[in-house]
Amino acid sequence: MAAPLFTANAHRYDPYRTFMFQVIIDGQVVAGLKKMSVLKRTTEAVKWRVAGDPAHERVMPGGTSYEAITLEQGLTHDPVFENWANLVNSIQGNAAMSLKDFRKDIILNVLNLQGNVAISYTVYRAWVSEFQALPEFDAGTMNAVGIQSIVLQHEGWERDKAVTEPNET
Repeated sequence: MAAPLFTANAHRYDPYRTFMFQVIIDGQVVAGLKKMSVLKRTTEAVKWRVAGDPAHERVMPGGTSYEAITLEQGLTHDPVFENWANLVNSIQGNAAMSLKDFRKDIILNVLNLQGNVAISYTVYRAWVSEFQALPEFDAGTMNAVGIQSIVLQHEGWERDKAVTEPNET
């Protein structure tokens, strides 16, 4: 028999869905969030050899880097992306940059189908490196949704171990 995938809900076999998530910036859930890219880190492999043993190459961990995160939001009047992007770089130039507030810790929550937080991560010291204010417009497409996006650089992430698997009814 396979190992249980869920400890609090032994009846559950299906993994969490990717459409049930939320991103929290400055304590507020981002409205109209459509898509988020992956959380990914890569640790460089450092290869070396020991003197007197040239036939065997050894590998040890080097520096770790974190892939940028892209957030996409439906085009609305919610200014959260634009306000944050303006803290990093605005039309007024570097003098207008908010050295105090441009980095933010954000929370990424995976929800179960009942809307309860099942898994949570904190992304540390994120800042906006790219902001797309408006999508490409095309009068020939009636069913397209306008999307704006930000790309976040950050200094790592960590799972919130205080968030445990919710009991499902």
